[in-house]
Amino acid sequence: MSSAAVTPAARLRGLKPDWLHNPKVWRTEILAGLVVALALIPEAISFSIIAGVDPAVGLFASFTIAVVISIVGGRRALIYAATGAVALVIAPLNREHGLGYLIAAVILAGVIQVALGALGVAKLMRFVPRSVMVGFVNALAILIFMAQVPEMRGVPWAVYPLIIGGLALMVFFPKVTKVIPAPLVSIVILTVITVAAGIAVPTVGGKGELPSSLPVPGLPDVPFTMDTLTTIAPYAFAMALVGLMESLMTAKLVDDITDTHSSKTRESIGQGIANIVTGFFGGMGGCAMIGQTMINVKVSGARTRLSTFLAGVFLMVLCIVFGPVVSDIPMAALVAVMVMVAFATFDWHSIAPKTLKRMPTGEIAVMGITVIVVVATDNLAIGVVVGSVTAMIIFAKRVAHLARVHAVTDPDGSSVVYSVTGELFFASSNDLVGQFDYAGDPDKVVIDLSEAHVWDASSVAALDAIQTKYAQRGKAVDITGLNNLSADLHDKLTGELTGSH
Repeated sequence: MSSAAVTPAARLRGLKPDWLHNPKVWRTEILAGLVVALALIPEAISFSIIAGVDPAVGLFASFTIAVVISIVGGRRALIYAATGAVALVIAPLNREHGLGYLIAAVILAGVIQVALGALGVAKLMRFVPRSVMVGFVNALAILIFMAQVPEMRGVPWAVYPLIIGGLALMVFFPKVTKVIPAPLVSIVILTVITVAAGIAVPTVGGKGELPSSLPVPGLPDVPFTMDTLTTIAPYAFAMALVGLMESLMTAKLVDDITDTHSSKTRESIGQGIANIVTGFFGGMGGCAMIGQTMINVKVSGARTRLSTFLAGVFLMVLCIVFGPVVSDIPMAALVAVMVMVAFATFDWHSIAPKTLKRMPTGEIAVMGITVIVVVATDNLAIGVVVGSVTAMIIFAKRVAHLARVHAVTDPDGSSVVYSVTGELFFASSNDLVGQFDYAGDPDKVVIDLSEAHVWDASSVAALDAIQTKYAQRGKAVDITGLNNLSADLHDKLTGELTGSH
């Protein structure tokens, strides 16, 4: 068909996403948004309690941040809300200075996230190795499960059969039909059973009072002074880093699950914008929610921004319009959903004996350290940083041993050629200086670097030290074979690193 034959209606249709024309996708996204909204309510209330604020503050944050990120974010189908990691960071600020300072910190954290996103902080994600990613996912699954344990302690006996029943429904219902998400069916059936039979078990309403009206925009109630800025800045910076780390890791995980690419830079800036808006609406801020994202993407099959947008909208509708009904949902139903999410999230293949037998010991150690640190600190960001640093140390140690020096002396004994192979950087170049026979070598020494690469100033300093040691004995050193990048670095730094030139 020629471009002239394309009608205005067809051209307009081409500008819309494909899913707008697909009723099946609409159904999937709407039902996924509803399931996620139901799962968000008790979580948002719980995190509000951790932060020491009214439940409405966490629920408002979950509403505004989800709606905004669905428009400005870089990863489709990612679920944002008030999170435990953010709550832990800002709880001391609220405790010591009050809600106004907490809201101001949320807005400042958003500004910092926009700045970091614009500076390209998202590109640092390429330095997170696969072993850390697997450890992150497994630790996440463990944390999701552990978060449900308190809901199973000191409760009426009826809670346990309800949880088992909910799990059974989610396992077997998809074999009947996948038109309606199994978690939604489980939540509805368990709620009907407990209400109809008058079974007294903990409910969503027991977590806190749901809001009865929409949030209203306004400025934080703080003095706009330098003292306020210095008070909130450390908390805002910590919140910005933790939020970005969790969201970018979650975005990468969803990329892998859906086999699609997302813009991490746009995601970083979008998260900042969402937190700024959330702060002005009196919310406690947040970031990507990994458990709810898994419900959305892995369990419900959502793939578009619509599910994220509707999760936020349904959250407020459920609280304001259907508050009494939502309050009757047994916590057992939501515990069952999250236990199923934890089971589905864990990478069971990564701990299979066959896999562990083939994996390098260093990578198994990195995966294990990441899991241990995350579970011990209850902080995914700290675990990822520690795991990544550990992986880099192991990698540096492994690569350092790949630098080799081999000497060949001319038959007439007038010269010696040292062939250096491998990567020369701070870890490997430290041993380089000791691999030359300064006293016994002839007067002419050639160091051939055609099979090596010079990466840093430490390597240039080591080569300078070798030349100096030979020069002190009246021997000439000729360095040859440098590739272009190594030669540029060497020419720029040689003789400039000791201060005695």
